[in-house]
Amino acid sequence: MRGTLDLAFTKCEKFLKLLYLDSLGLDSLYCLAAHSPILFTPLSQIKSLVKFLHSLSLTTPDLRRAFSMCPDLLATPLRTVLRPAVTFLLREAHVSGKDLRHVINRRPRLLTCSVDRRLRPTLYFLRGTIGIDDVSRCAPLLSCCVESKFIPRLDYFLKLGIPKREAISLFRRFPSLFCYSIEENLEPKFNYFVVEMGRELRELVDFPHYFSFSLENRIKPRHKMCVEKGVCLSLPVMLKSSEARFMDRLEVCYDSSVPLATSPLWCKRVNLDIDVR
Repeated sequence: MRGTLDLAFTKCEKFLKLLYLDSLGLDSLYCLAAHSPILFTPLSQIKSLVKFLHSLSLTTPDLRRAFSMCPDLLATPLRTVLRPAVTFLLREAHVSGKDLRHVINRRPRLLTCSVDRRLRPTLYFLRGTIGIDDVSRCAPLLSCCVESKFIPRLDYFLKLGIPKREAISLFRRFPSLFCYSIEENLEPKFNYFVVEMGRELRELVDFPHYFSFSLENRIKPRHKMCVEKGVCLSLPVMLKSSEARFMDRLEVCYDSSVPLATSPLWCKRVNLDIDVR
């Protein structure tokens, strides 16, 4: 009899849990399929977690987005994992209270990470090895593993022939590089940069944001237009400008003499033998 009652209670608990998740606007079946431990997480624990996140100024749409991105969060222990993670972000990573909601929205997985095994070692690496004083501006990176995520990307640039000090400086000025896939982003863009564009490594060191632009939609089309016009623009001018601004600068260079070395349009590899008219 007791076993039958327990089974009935368990089934009722699971049903109520599904209803509660649905009430938040979540696809409960997707959440359970993505992270099965949610099925065994007490409903009271999930409700306490939701209440705590609301206290951090996260709205229901915020929670819906966070749980959809990271279903694991629904089964994260509040006392031993989630609260310590929030405390760490505020006190050690120095994320301001007003920015906390934005950081969680960008990377909800932060709240599922162990402070001792993941968050603090990553913080020390970003501060000590890379030299980023204000880690709060790249707080989403704190959930990444130093050994499997950061070190391979740093090693990649070292293998390209970039001195270690300059490679570290490159990541310090543009930490988002740590998020880019070597095979799908860094490698094809670097190969195009060297083989097709014939540029020097120094330009990448000076402008690491090059890797943030689409190879097919921005880098290749604009480089080809420069080649057709016989113009060589600096990477920032070629890539950061709006389409209209880029075309204007391209025409100005095409219709005038080679820019002076002090001009923002100057690129060291400009061929002085090219007829720029």
